[in-house]
Amino acid sequence: MATLKTKIKLYLEANSKNYEDERDNIFMQDDGSGPYIKTWSVSGLDKPNDSQLTSYETAGNTLETNNNVRLTRKLAYGNIGNQLDEIYKDIDAWKARIKKIKDDNPKE
Repeated sequence: MATLKTKIKLYLEANSKNYEDERDNIFMQDDGSGPYIKTWSVSGLDKPNDSQLTSYETAGNTLETNNNVRLTRKLAYGNIGNQLDEIYKDIDAWKARIKKIKDDNPKE
């Protein structure tokens, strides 16, 4: 299930806004029954209702899955300096290692 933050981010982007620019204008809270938007003061854009946020569930799941894949790949790739050294010493071995990481961690 996509997080509220991810769905808000997608809602903002769909309405030509950027989450990083607007995050101080949005206050989310969780009182134990699930997260919700407590305050919304994004200029020129109404607070999304539950139906609007729900419409971003699938896209949010894909975004979060792909972000996790990117992080997993990044950690598996290792330090760029070590990769460059590996390329210099044996580019074919580096290509095979990177291909395996990508094959083991496909994006949606």
